Amino acid sequence: MKRRGFTLVEIMIVVAIIALLAAIAIPNLLRARQNAAEANAQATLRTISTAAESYAAANDGNYPTDVLADLVGANPPYLNENYVDGVARQGYTFACTYATGYDCTATPGTAFATARTYNIVTGGVLTIVAAP
Repeated sequence: MKRRGFTLVEIMIVVAIIALLAAIAIPNLLRARQNAAEANAQATLRTISTAAESYAAANDGNYPTDVLADLVGANPPYLNENYVDGVARQGYTFACTYATGYDCTATPGTAFATARTYNIVTGGVLTIVAAP
């Protein structure tokens, strides 16, 4: 008699091995994705800070009052139109306020609930506001 297929035990062993590999790999992939989003948030805040400092240098030390809108709407623009208040970029939402300078925050969205919140203020001082 010729054997034409796999037995139930063989299929169950293969499924168990695949499940074990997935249980190991998926958390690592999610953690790597979150780390990449955090690095992108920090880089975006530094880009906004550099643009605000350049704006101030060109405007007699005056920082933009509507930080992101003024930086995007300047002629020539200091930032491209992708940097708008409240728009999510790779899982983070960016918001800026003005007092005597700028204060920008990167807040993680629901996809990265355990990610850190970052803040950058006038002078380019980047800090972690909240950590998991």
